[in-house]
Amino acid sequence: MKTRVFITLVLLAPALFGQEVDFLPSTRHISPSEAVALAVSNNLGLESSRVSITTKKRAMDTRWNVFVPTIDASATLSRANEATAGMSLSPTMSTPETHPWIFSAGLSFSLNFNFASFQGMKSTILDYEGGLISYEKAKAQLERDVRKAYYQMLLLQENIALLHENARSAEQRVQQARANYQAGLEPELTLLQAQVSAENQKPTITQAENGLKSSVAQFAMLLGLPYDTVFEFEPVSTDLSFIPLDLQNLISQAAEGKPDIKELQHQLLTLQQTRKKTAIQLYSPTLSLSWGLTPSIPFADPNINGEWSDSGRFSLTLSFRLNSLFPFDANSQSLKSLDDNIRNLNLNLGQAMRGAEVEVYNTVLSLQEIQTNIEAQSHTLALAQKSYDMTSQAYRSGFSDLLEVQNAELQLRQAQISTLEQRFKYLSGLIDLEYSTGMPFGVLSGL
Repeated sequence: MKTRVFITLVLLAPALFGQEVDFLPSTRHISPSEAVALAVSNNLGLESSRVSITTKKRAMDTRWNVFVPTIDASATLSRANEATAGMSLSPTMSTPETHPWIFSAGLSFSLNFNFASFQGMKSTILDYEGGLISYEKAKAQLERDVRKAYYQMLLLQENIALLHENARSAEQRVQQARANYQAGLEPELTLLQAQVSAENQKPTITQAENGLKSSVAQFAMLLGLPYDTVFEFEPVSTDLSFIPLDLQNLISQAAEGKPDIKELQHQLLTLQQTRKKTAIQLYSPTLSLSWGLTPSIPFADPNINGEWSDSGRFSLTLSFRLNSLFPFDANSQSLKSLDDNIRNLNLNLGQAMRGAEVEVYNTVLSLQEIQTNIEAQSHTLALAQKSYDMTSQAYRSGFSDLLEVQNAELQLRQAQISTLEQRFKYLSGLIDLEYSTGMPFGVLSGL
């Protein structure tokens, strides 16, 4: 009895307090720009890059600390192992041997100066700038993937809507065939064929809906949201505006603006700076400055009239590493390895530029082909729609059989799906072209 009362109170609590309980996940309206903002904000990979950039910026802001001297302070209380003769104030009197305690303190400053320090400061700046370039590249890749995935969700939704529309048409034909069969106008076989055609629609719709659910879950995870987030996607205009594409101009932009190429260019600049810093460090002298103060005094010995003494000193040392002059030395070999790495990176950069040219060429070629297909497909779609409408009307009037209607419907569905896929491929190609050329997203695709 108590259990029932408790359950009843739990169920009635929202009503008693004037609140509603929503047991279903709320729908989240989202646009392409909002999806990109969420992904950039919540992506763990980008967050790791931001932490790395913060570390590199701190190193850049404090790069001057290479000229901060090393400062050491110390205090020592010591006693000699061997006894020493004590000294009294009177020259005619001597004191017995003693083991005095000596208190000493130390303060020292040291600084090593090499011209390579200036190059190291410049390397720190380049390291920070390289972090920014890598972050922007990862951000651009993420935005490209989010925008393409967003439009793919819309494509899947439209495809499912078409399947449901076709399923409704199939159910209408079943009803028409049943009415004709009951009126004795058609054989039972025609009714069975209509029922089979309608039933065959259901697995296709279920498969498409499950595919959409899986894609939405992956899309939610890409945005850093729970996998079961329910989205309401903002519709995108279905009217494609074909734009002229200047191949040579796009290739030129890709050579300068593609994130992958910009990253390689900066890596080459950083490696050249590392080589310069290493060479200066090996072949330039090092100036060492040091200054120390070490006062000491006998401690707690009444037989000794102690006074402070100082053994501190100031020194300037100029040193040069001679073994770096030998070509077989490990440090000299490191310079040769850096030279080899620079040559390899130059080759990789040249290969990347050629690859960008081919990538842009293939993308533009594919876009032109898709444009031609879409223009032709629009005419095919119009014909398929007209054929299906006429065949359906003839079937309802008794001048056509069910098989002809099913064939016309199949052709119409294929034309509709093909049109949707071509539209997705075109917009997807424009998004890839925006990434390849370093353009802001939306300049070409409008998405």
